[in-house]
Amino acid sequence: MNLATHTFDAVIIGGGGAGLRASIELAQSSGLKVAVISKVFPTRSHTVSAQGGINAALGNVEGPDDWRWHMYDTVMGSDFLGDQDAIEYMCKHAPETIYELEHMGLPFSRLDDGKIYQRSFGGQTRDFGGPLAIRTCAAEDRTGHAMLHTLYQKNIQAKAKFYNEWFAVDLVKTSSGVSGVIAISIETGEMVFIKARATILATGGAGRIFQSTTNAHICTGDGFGMVLRAGYPLQDMEFWQFHPTGIAGAGVLVTEGARGEGGYLINKDGERYMERYAPHLKDLSCRDVVSRSSTIEIREGRGLGPRGDYVLLKLDHLGEDVINKRLPGIRDLVKTFAGVDPVKDPIPVVPTCHYLMGGIPTNVNAQVLTVKDGHDQVVEGLYAAGECACVSVHGANRLGANSLLDIVVFGRAAGLHVQDSLRQGLDYREPSKSDIDAALERIHRWDTNQKGEKVDDIRSELQRIMQSDFGVFRSADNMQEGFKKLEDLQQRLKSAVIHDKNQVFNTSRIEALELDNLMATAISTAYLANHRTESRGAHARYDYPKRDDQNWLKHSIYFADGSISFRPINMKPHEVEPIKLKPREH
Repeated sequence: MNLATHTFDAVIIGGGGAGLRASIELAQSSGLKVAVISKVFPTRSHTVSAQGGINAALGNVEGPDDWRWHMYDTVMGSDFLGDQDAIEYMCKHAPETIYELEHMGLPFSRLDDGKIYQRSFGGQTRDFGGPLAIRTCAAEDRTGHAMLHTLYQKNIQAKAKFYNEWFAVDLVKTSSGVSGVIAISIETGEMVFIKARATILATGGAGRIFQSTTNAHICTGDGFGMVLRAGYPLQDMEFWQFHPTGIAGAGVLVTEGARGEGGYLINKDGERYMERYAPHLKDLSCRDVVSRSSTIEIREGRGLGPRGDYVLLKLDHLGEDVINKRLPGIRDLVKTFAGVDPVKDPIPVVPTCHYLMGGIPTNVNAQVLTVKDGHDQVVEGLYAAGECACVSVHGANRLGANSLLDIVVFGRAAGLHVQDSLRQGLDYREPSKSDIDAALERIHRWDTNQKGEKVDDIRSELQRIMQSDFGVFRSADNMQEGFKKLEDLQQRLKSAVIHDKNQVFNTSRIEALELDNLMATAISTAYLANHRTESRGAHARYDYPKRDDQNWLKHSIYFADGSISFRPINMKPHEVEPIKLKPREH
């Protein structure tokens, strides 16, 4: 196939918060040509769904705050699987990041004195585990929406080149690194090779491997599939966060900010059960703790509804004024998807898949890492930031409102390092014909397969298996059953077909390409979940209920051939004393 080649200094795959922040850093530099590939219009990227806020130790409400306290909470929340050098970097840069966004035009909610409004969020304390901190900056309950539009407008001002509604098929890998990406126009079916000195993956999460998720339909793990097929690894894929308050039956998110404003969970007996499970932080304990607590309540028969399969979130005591001022979007969502008005009635909620703590291993400069002979090795020309990356600042469990912080801090870090690398002579890597052909292989498969199952049938079965056998609680027996089903499904996917072979707006082809990525993500999750014989953060096992620091204080690494290796946790921050291992505080 003769492909047109479009040449840039840097190409960014993904138009969400991380991709747009990286792009701003590069596009503002004189003389650099920057392209952003986004499979949806950028302001429809999943960052737009982030509701509650972004953490930074500003200390605008109820006394002083300190980035070191924020760092402590993040390490504790990660169940000590987070890398302390990366967490230090993120928390230290958080306040300046907020002010930078404000100066870009992000319309934060305000306090009466004009300062940026902050609310409480789960797992946030003052003075190293002391009283609850008020650390989460917010724009009502639409913070991600405000952020994404602000970043997109700044990119337009900086004249970044956008490939909107283009789909990145695969990385073009050479013997010395990554030379760019094959991309396809959803509108026309045109395929091009986008050649770049640096390629930044900002492809977001993959919650659509589960049946119930807060993630949009676009969250299909595209970056994970591309990285695995290029022969590079994924890290800590066993750690999936289930958010405690997805609307029952719909999965749509009710922000943790609802509890930060004073909402609380109750069971069928009207009991505030989090006081039993987490007496210190109660409903604002870490998400993995609250999700497991709700799941236990439901499993032990204290749920509500005809099947006893949900609990209730009470907001009505806050009053209509507070809800309309601080949670207007939530009120609209709950009316639409739950059929109740939170001003009058409690909301039926259930834990639902929300966020992946694992992903593509990177360092603090967002450079992608692979592992060879037990040692880290930087992949030349390849970067990753945002939910698709694993720095790792979230470890085994992400604190609420650290995700928006992660994407802008490390999106910026990626842009800064790429700029520096280009100045120092990072050059193009010329691909061979076989390198290009390898990147086109699966497009060819989908275009030529004639007999097999439909994409939506395989996708639905994949989601059922993951929900059933790799959900909030896991055990060896269930996972072994799930393994068998997944391996069978993986074989069936190889001969699956799309009947529409048209080039123009062929969404069937895009869904098929996304399914390859979902399958790769699910298989890596299954392998590592089965392998980690402990409970830590969001990875909870019936058969290994305790954290095992002696054997499992390490990152899991998975390659597409099924091989598993490990990387050490970084316990050495640069400016503060390391936070020493201890049990998590709830």
